[in-house]
Amino acid sequence: MRAVPVLCVLAAALTPLLLVAGCRGGRETPPAEIVPGGSPGAGARLIASYRCGACHTIPGIRGADGLVGPPLTLFAHRTYVGGELPNTPPNLIRWIRDPPAVEPGTAMPALGLSEQQARDVAAYLYTLR
Repeated sequence: MRAVPVLCVLAAALTPLLLVAGCRGGRETPPAEIVPGGSPGAGARLIASYRCGACHTIPGIRGADGLVGPPLTLFAHRTYVGGELPNTPPNLIRWIRDPPAVEPGTAMPALGLSEQQARDVAAYLYTLR
């Protein structure tokens, strides 16, 4: 009788657990609920008009294929905003409004967005799942 390699046994035992862990089981929270008062559509328009895509790759924004800043692909699953703050709507809005106040020396400029504009941009970024 041949011994079954330990890795094969572990893989067979863990596969069902990994499949269950990967299931979300419920509906995902819509961006409007994640960022109350935010409009993903208005956020997309602001991202395009402020040319955020000159520095970032941003799915769904025409021409947003910049390589200076990090790509914003799957942004909603990020752990941190700007490498400094936990990824929560209030922290993201704070970062969007004034990145140098959060991380002095950052290359990302303060663009002068209002609270509402930052809320809209955040709502769009949370659609990137």
